Amino acid sequence: MGAVALADMATGPSLGFLPLVAVGPAFAPLVGGWRRTACVGVIALLLCFALGWYDGMTAPRRGLMIVGSVIGVTLAGLVAVFLRREREAELDSVRSIAEAAQRVLLKPVPKLAGRLRAAVSYTSAVAEARIGGDLYEVVAAPQGVRVIVGDVQGKGLEAVETAALVLGAFREAALDEADLVEVGGRLARSVDRQLDGERFVTAILAEVSAHQVTFLNFGHPAPMLVRDDGTLDMPEPDSYALPLGLGAHGTADPQPYRTAFLPGDQLLLYTDGIIEARDRGGHFYPLAERAHLLKDHDPETALETLRQDLLQHVSGPLQDDAAMLLLRYR
Repeated sequence: MGAVALADMATGPSLGFLPLVAVGPAFAPLVGGWRRTACVGVIALLLCFALGWYDGMTAPRRGLMIVGSVIGVTLAGLVAVFLRREREAELDSVRSIAEAAQRVLLKPVPKLAGRLRAAVSYTSAVAEARIGGDLYEVVAAPQGVRVIVGDVQGKGLEAVETAALVLGAFREAALDEADLVEVGGRLARSVDRQLDGERFVTAILAEVSAHQVTFLNFGHPAPMLVRDDGTLDMPEPDSYALPLGLGAHGTADPQPYRTAFLPGDQLLLYTDGIIEARDRGGHFYPLAERAHLLKDHDPETALETLRQDLLQHVSGPLQDDAAMLLLRYR
């Protein structure tokens, strides 16, 4: 409105800048409440009268039309403010309920579990969402620290519902079963009963105990093990089993495989949203080449550095959920 006033004073009434004063009340509802909108409307009216007097406007009909337009736009802005406030209140209510549900589903992992330090990074492909179809959990069982990282087929509420099912079954089995294979079998039976072959979940289970880690892989990407000397290891099973939920096909169960996990080593479990993230040229994210980004002493900071590098690689929002779970010896 100040720019319109200066332009009108500089050029005079010949160019007719005065009606543009109504732009102020039109934009006021976007950034303020009803008081601010009404105040902007009053200022616009005062500018209309002042500039009309300065320009020596002699046509009362034109002056009334300009004043009427400013008043109309101001009233419309006040209505828009009240409607916006109602929508914001409704959105805040829904968001608070969603956040409560998300905290129940994906609880914060313990920063310390036995002799391990744990950190998690989760980036949802859905804007304004904190969870989606990826899942993770860390359970300190008597046999060792047991973890799961999984990826549910599909997106939306059905994927979240399936993730809740898998996490609930794992949390119970991880504390009850004596062997990781038994944990995987119980988890597979529970998921098969609930999903009826309509959806599936890729998942990897790991158990850290006595300087070694045992894996059980249900069609999930291989973990990345960063040794203390900087070398990389991507332990894979001899043969991959089908994901959870496809047990009706009668294929063989996954077989456990083990590798050393010594003080100074780091274990990164992740979902395919990490390694399948593409840049503008269509190139996948080179996770193995970015292992050096995990060198920070704080595991949470190290994961955040890796996550920022991933977002920089794709140069935009992710097309799939991306979860990472980092384990270190204390």
